[in-house]
Formats: sequence, C-alpha cells, structure tokens
Amino acid sequence: MVRLTMPAEAARAFAARDHPDRFSLSEEMHIRKLPALGGPASLTQIVSLIGEDEIGQSRAHVERLCAPSGIAVPTTRKYFICALGDLQFVWERHTEVATYTFIRSTEAEPRFDADPFEGLPRDWIEALPGQVIRATRIALVDGEAPSDWTDRLDSWFSPSDLVVCDVAGGRARIWADFRLHGDGFGRLLILDRDLLGYEPSQLVQRLQELGNYRKLALLGLPVAQRLTPRVSDLEKRLAEITAAIAERTSQDDRLLDDLSALAAELARVTADTRYRMSATHAYAQLCADRLDSLEIAKVKGHPTLADFTERRLLPAVRTCESFSQRLEDLSQRTAWTSSLLRTRVDTALARQNRDLLHSMDKRTQVQLRLQQTVEGLSIVAISYYAVGLLGYLLKGIHHRWPVEPEVATALAVPAILLLVAIILRRLRRHTGGDRNV
Repeated sequence: MVRLTMPAEAARAFAARDHPDRFSLSEEMHIRKLPALGGPASLTQIVSLIGEDEIGQSRAHVERLCAPSGIAVPTTRKYFICALGDLQFVWERHTEVATYTFIRSTEAEPRFDADPFEGLPRDWIEALPGQVIRATRIALVDGEAPSDWTDRLDSWFSPSDLVVCDVAGGRARIWADFRLHGDGFGRLLILDRDLLGYEPSQLVQRLQELGNYRKLALLGLPVAQRLTPRVSDLEKRLAEITAAIAERTSQDDRLLDDLSALAAELARVTADTRYRMSATHAYAQLCADRLDSLEIAKVKGHPTLADFTERRLLPAVRTCESFSQRLEDLSQRTAWTSSLLRTRVDTALARQNRDLLHSMDKRTQVQLRLQQTVEGLSIVAISYYAVGLLGYLLKGIHHRWPVEPEVATALAVPAILLLVAIILRRLRRHTGGDRNV
C-alpha cells in the first residue's frame, strides 16, 4: 500500500481554510458516550440542573476531583472521562444540566444497599453545583436471573410500581420502579443476556438518556400548572373587553388602556414560559426517539418502559402543549381585538377631523364674506378721501376753472369710485386674494 502524505506547507495552507467550528463539530460526533461496559458492574449517575452562571463552577468542581490524581480537565470540552482508582468517571455538560457518572466493577450480586459514593470525598459530593434533578443507581449483571431474584426484587423495588420488559431485541431485560428510595436514588437493574461488544454501554446510555430527558420534559408541567389560573384570568378579561367593545358601553380610550395592559401582561407570561415549553416539546421528542431505539418487548404480567413513559409523560406533555396553544390563541385574539378597537378609535378620530374641517370651512367662508365687506367699505373710504383731496384741489384753482368746485367734485365721485375699485381688484389679483377658498 502506498501512503500519500501532504507537504507541510500545503497542509498548513489547507488548515488555514478550516471553518472555525470544524474541529468542535468533528469532536461532537464522538462525545457523549459511556466507556465500554461489561457485567457485573454498578453505575451511579447524578444529573444536576445548572444555570449559565454555574457552568464554570461545574467544570471547576470536576477539576477539584481530578487534581489529586494529577489529571487535567480540558477547558474547552463538554465531555470528560477519566479513571480515578477503581472508578471510571464521566462528566458531561448539556444545555441546562451537568451529569456525573461513576462506574465500578462489582460482584455478580446486585448491591443497592452499598454506599453509592464509596471512594469519593464527601465534601466534594456535598458541594455539587446546581440542583440535583435526577440520581440513579444502576446494576448490570450477566447471564440469567437466579431463581431467588423474584423474592429479592420485592426488597429492591416497589412491587406495585415495578416495570419489567425486554430490550435490545430480547438480548437484555430491565427492572425499575422509578421511585426515590431511602438513599435518595432511583434504581435500575439490567440483565445482560447476550449483548455484544459496545452494546451494554449503548443500552445503559439510552436508558439513562430516556430517564433524564423524561425528567427534564416534566419540568414544564409545574410551570403550566402554576400559570394556568393566570392565563384563565387573562382570557376572562379579554372576553369582558371584547363584550364592552361590541356593546359600546365604555369609552374607547379606557378600553384601549385596559387592552394594552392585558397585552403587556400576556407578553410577559409568554416570554417567561416560551423556553420551558419549547424545551418540554424537544425533550419529549428525544424520549420518543430513545424508546424507538430500545426495541422494547413486553414481559407478561408487567408494564413496559414504553407503557410507563407514555402513561406518565404524555399527559404532562399534552398539558404543556395545551398551555402553549392557549397562550398563542390568546395572543392572536388580543391582536384581533386591539386591531378592532384601534380601527374604531381611528374612525372616531377621522369623524372628528371631518367635523373640524367642515367647521373650519364655514369659518373660512365667513371670513371671506367679511373680507369682501371690508374691501367694499375700503373702496368707499378710499374714494371718500380721494374726493376730499380733489375738492381741496378744485377749490384752490376755481378762479381759473369755469365750473364750480362743488359741481366738479360731485361729477368726479363716480369716476373715483370706479378707479379705486379697479385698482383694489388688480392688487387683490396680484396678491392671490381673488382665488376661490
């Protein structure tokens, strides 16, 4: 075989064209998996709900655990695995949770009464960042179930809640009751009948992801239940405003203020719950995907993992979906009501503007008539002063003028009136005052 190598300069030039996220995306395809497992083994997993300000604390907490062993935690990774003595430790950081998984080889007999934190510093466990949302103890055993397991299962699990089913096409069987026991942990028992290679690890991971996503999906249910009365109150208030608009029993400006306050409160509820409701939908879809991948088969006389998940999860998801739909419908109805009310307010304003313009038109007509009257009077006044000046002029030259001054003045009055009227009309035309108003 001939192996072709790229020259150093060409390799550097090629790497220079890498997308900034190429390496992280490539790594994403290989992370979030448990190390290879083989029974008998026990696993303890803690899922802690963390906020954005606690992400760095979670990584720093892992560094404190690994520091005595001289193990460095990569600062850019969301997934980390290492060996701490006889323990294998796996840390994962997701969008809103961090998971801590401890794996150890055990004897064939499941031991749910053993210390789940054996070999770990107590102060480190007590100082875990965030809030624990799920904690599970898992026992993985090989072969067939011993005959005395039936009696022992009653001591390990709650008989009335016990879920038993075959998974992985019948190559494994699981027992769980999904109850919190005295140590604060849930319990899962897995019997490896004929799993090969990496299949035990994949099975454990899928089962845990199903449980983790189911619990995260359920986080939306308390939010929906807590805010449902508030949404009902908003719907009632909107119905009252709509009825008032239809019956015209209130002033439009007060109705508009009430509707604006309702819309603002609705927007706040929607903003506060949108992420949680969307996350519930996404986690529920992931649960459905994990159920499909588990190849579940029923064990006679017992509910299956699918039965339990559908019975517990689907009603909660439907409640959250109904809550989100009510918010969406309420937002749409509020927008329609607001549009209707604003249209009515705009129509009223247009009517007021029309009446105002009509009133202004009347006043303009009156002003025009007054102006015309004043112009007529101004013609008389100007003509009066002009006749008076002409009279003084004629009296001054009457000894050379054969006509008596009074007679000449009287005869000049019509001409002066006509001349003044013509001059004022030309001035009005020149200044635009003769246009129609």
